[in-house]
Amino acid sequence: MTEEVGAITGELELLSRVTPGGDIEAMVRYSGARDLYTVSGSPLRAVSAHPDQVEHRAAHERILETLTTPGRIESDNEKPVDLLDG
Repeated sequence: MTEEVGAITGELELLSRVTPGGDIEAMVRYSGARDLYTVSGSPLRAVSAHPDQVEHRAAHERILETLTTPGRIESDNEKPVDLLDG
C-alpha cells in the first residue's frame, strides 16, 4: 500500500533513506519509473537516533521482507501489505 495511490503491484523498486530526524523512510516505484510513492506506515523509527549504514541496510532488508511477504487472505482475496503489518 502507498499513501498516494493505494495498492500497487508488479515489478517495483524499493528506496529507503534516513530522514533528517533519523527515521527510515520507505518509498517504491514501478521498475524504471521516476514517480516515487510513500509506503504506508513509513517512516519507521530507527533503532538509534542516528542510524549508520549497517542499521539502515538492516532496516531496508526488514522493509523488503515485509513488502514481499504475501498479505493475509480474506474472502479468497489477498489483503494489501504495508509497513504496519511487519
